Amino acid sequence: MTRVLVVGAAGRMGESLLRQIAADLELELAGALEYSAHPRQGHEVAAGVKLSADVADACARADVAVDFSSPASTLALVDAAEARGLPLVIGTTALGADGERRIARAAERIPIVRAANFSIGVAVLLDLVAEASRRLAGYEIEVLELHHNQKVDAPSGTALSLARAAAAARGQDLPQHAVYHREGVTGKRRHDEIGLQSLRLSDTVGEHIVFFAGPGERVELTHRAFSRENFATGALRAARWLVGRPPGLYGIRDVLV
Repeated sequence: MTRVLVVGAAGRMGESLLRQIAADLELELAGALEYSAHPRQGHEVAAGVKLSADVADACARADVAVDFSSPASTLALVDAAEARGLPLVIGTTALGADGERRIARAAERIPIVRAANFSIGVAVLLDLVAEASRRLAGYEIEVLELHHNQKVDAPSGTALSLARAAAAARGQDLPQHAVYHREGVTGKRRHDEIGLQSLRLSDTVGEHIVFFAGPGERVELTHRAFSRENFATGALRAARWLVGRPPGLYGIRDVLV
């Protein structure tokens, strides 16, 4: 049995992970973490497992941790996991450059799978976007993402990953070409810019559309998530794959090879 620690266990993704672990004969829930002021602290989330805020204790009981929480919580987990030698699967977004560098440093000592999206379909979409960007050289690119109204960051981490894939395929650096906002008299669209637009609508799980527009035609590559179960499935697949791996920073593509 692989003992899994779920971080952000009371959130939407956390609850999906708990359900799948409970139904999996090869996985065992080792612990469930949430921030100390969470109203469900101390409540049982599975047989013998209560929601806790004790990161060090939870890491000591686990073989691998799966984290979909907040930047502050994730960075605290990275510190504890590095000290314990615990493998990490991290799906938290909006960590910023400093947070990403901290994860990269930790990956020199422990194995980490880091991805903005653990959907297998999105992993394939990233490859398709890169290929389309190369083959449709000169076409204009826009990325549109839709998420639920509780999401706190924009654009989504997945939208940024898609835009980076498109930019890299053309030898571009995304920060130099990204446009996140248009209002008023903006002037003509620069031919080499990559637009990213965000919508927040009710309980939308997640949708991403990448547009490639050229003279007289438009190509659209789309991924729609109808539940969070596919993200949980991918994250737990990554957790199984990661246990026993050498230190390093891995992505979802490494897991799918």
